[in-house]
Amino acid sequence: MCGIAGLIRFAGLEPGEIGLGGAMAATLRHRGPDDLGTYADRFATLGHARLSIIDLKTGRQPLGNEDGSIQVVFNGEIYNHREIARRLRARGHVLHTRCDAEVIAHLYEDDGDDFVHALNGMFAIGLWDARRRRLVLVRDRLGVKPLYWHDDGRRVAFGSELKAVLAAGGVERRVDCRALADYLTFGHVPAPLTIFDAVRKLEPGFLAVITSEGAVVRRYWDIPPAGEDVPIEPRHFEQFAALLEDSVGLRLEADVPLGAFLSGGVDSGAVVTAMCRKAGGRVITQTVGFDRADHDERAAAAATAALLGTRHREALVEADAAAAAERLARHFDEPFADSSAVPTYYLSKVAREGLTVALSGDGADETLGGYRRYRFDLAEARVRAGCPRWLRRSLLGPAGRLYPKADWLPRPLRAKVTLTNLALDDVTAHLRSVSLRGGALPRTVLRPETDRLLGGYDPFQRGRELFDRYPSPHLLGRLLYLDMKTLLPDDMLTKVDRASMAVGLEVREPMLDYRLVEYAASLPPGLRLGKRVLRATLAGWAGLELARRPKKGFDVPLDDWCRGPLREMSHDLLTGAAAGTAEWLDPRVVRRLLRDHDRGLRSNGAVIWALMMLEHWARAYLRPSDRGGAAPHRGPEPRRRLEHAGCP
Repeated sequence: MCGIAGLIRFAGLEPGEIGLGGAMAATLRHRGPDDLGTYADRFATLGHARLSIIDLKTGRQPLGNEDGSIQVVFNGEIYNHREIARRLRARGHVLHTRCDAEVIAHLYEDDGDDFVHALNGMFAIGLWDARRRRLVLVRDRLGVKPLYWHDDGRRVAFGSELKAVLAAGGVERRVDCRALADYLTFGHVPAPLTIFDAVRKLEPGFLAVITSEGAVVRRYWDIPPAGEDVPIEPRHFEQFAALLEDSVGLRLEADVPLGAFLSGGVDSGAVVTAMCRKAGGRVITQTVGFDRADHDERAAAAATAALLGTRHREALVEADAAAAAERLARHFDEPFADSSAVPTYYLSKVAREGLTVALSGDGADETLGGYRRYRFDLAEARVRAGCPRWLRRSLLGPAGRLYPKADWLPRPLRAKVTLTNLALDDVTAHLRSVSLRGGALPRTVLRPETDRLLGGYDPFQRGRELFDRYPSPHLLGRLLYLDMKTLLPDDMLTKVDRASMAVGLEVREPMLDYRLVEYAASLPPGLRLGKRVLRATLAGWAGLELARRPKKGFDVPLDDWCRGPLREMSHDLLTGAAAGTAEWLDPRVVRRLLRDHDRGLRSNGAVIWALMMLEHWARAYLRPSDRGGAAPHRGPEPRRRLEHAGCP
């Protein structure tokens, strides 16, 4: 695991740019503390901050082909690199290392841009073809590894994190108002946007080819069409179990200490069980606990560890929410409101004391329908199907608007969300369920002048397009596809990447092996909903006790924090004279949110946390000259510079 960076100027680097690749990569030393490698020619400067995992002595990047005309900087792991290396040597290629990055340069020599189809792994790749003056940027299929880029028509800067791109200089820090609206809707900025108008994120499963003539961005992989609702057969369970075990086995290669996160739930339990089946010796597992019983999984994790016979370690963490919030804002580079980043960071920090690589169960909920909201979505859809649209809109819609938003009521009496959702279509209701305040927060907290800059921009539109384009005979398939294209890479995987890389820990996600994802998509919906196929696999491996464990989220008590240890900080940040977000947010609304939460009238913890993280980010990344507005929504990117092509 590493940090990559580079700068290309097609007319030739200017004198002050020759060493920028190394300087850009130096901002990523937390990702790669073991080494800093550079490359430069007349047109390109590349940098690589290395976390040594495989081939510790000779795997320094950038790495090239035999004559050095192709140079690669790479972040991630290619799990089938040994098989690829054997094929390359059989074709006559000379490889000098055991490093997985080296195979990329030689594959590109043989296969051109199609080299990516041979890779099984998590990766962000920057490949410079010096002879053809051609830059190729690639992001892995599911978006485990991040890749940012800036293209102004004269030069291209790229990096693993936004801070590396900004280190190239000359990148305007003007806030994109669409990204601001997206953040206030979802709690993160979805790709391809970033918070800055001048920088983009490469989307998962996409490849960009940039030359002096412009940039072509195309999708090279997509989740295959969802399976039919056919009878469930034993082969479904057998093939899934075999793929999962193989996926875990591929991720056990490392020349450094390797273990796993263990929460006590089904997902990490299945991964650790597969590790025990594949690895020789006892597996190392790590759990952290917190000082609240309802947020502490140490007992469940210890029971799983005892059942599987792992070398288990646990630690009690006194989470300093205030300090973590400020620290994480700097590591994420963009506003990011998923509060589970706090325990993820502390888990990674403790694990790094004994491990360099950890396997996790991330991705199972999105791939196999593990979240409770999918059952609610399907139940609401059945009601919609049996109720005329005009009746739902004329009766249920007004009822939802009139029903009080009373967080103090018992849960069965909180019907406002359900009534409102029933009046909507399936995808809009789902998008509301994964949004802050049902997607209404931008309209609530933005100043009128900021809202006007949006020009009618709808943060839900991209989700609707993804939902509509996916070929699925059932609703569940479309909902899972939507979440795997949005929430999974932009929230879950971003959280894990930044929180773990902040302490130099590599996290591997076997549940997101693309072969397993493709097979899961083909399964009957009855095997996906509630992770039934995963639970059955785990039951066969370790017994029913572990397979029946209920899901428990890795969350934090935000409402309590914002009335307790974070109360003073939240008020100072959001209402003080130094508030960097004051140009965008309506101060009267912000004060009302804080006041209602303090008095217990509303549970505004998640919203307050989102606004706090936005303010922390603004203070860390916006200079005074950058504040005072946002870039207006200007419509689609000019096609002269950006062309989207479909899957090959």
